[in-house]
Amino acid sequence: MAGDLAIETAVVGGCTVARVSGELDYVTAPVLWERCLEALAGPDGFVVLDLSGVSFCDSAGLNVLLRAGRQARVSGAELVLACVPRHLSRTLVMTGTDQFFRICETVAEAEADTGGRGNAAGSPLERL
Repeated sequence: MAGDLAIETAVVGGCTVARVSGELDYVTAPVLWERCLEALAGPDGFVVLDLSGVSFCDSAGLNVLLRAGRQARVSGAELVLACVPRHLSRTLVMTGTDQFFRICETVAEAEADTGGRGNAAGSPLERL
């Protein structure tokens, strides 16, 4: 049975920070997708997903992260993953999808770099 997902969003400085907690799976992934779309459509164009509270992530969860990254690229925004738990970090590395994201150790690190908006030119996200 799928667990709950909680997403707390706050605007901090020049970026939107979304703290994601719970299980990111086929049941809850659509909730994160909608919240990512809302955040990416915001005026700042810089979104940090704080994933420190994610206890589980299946392929549907990974898919929504990739879709959100692509949406950011298409819309001229930036999506940064921060505080990625070890289990999710291993999944990103094993699948090669870590190459599609800017990943920061902390939210503060991500917030400090709001000036470098947009994914790098030639990002693998363009191919998705």
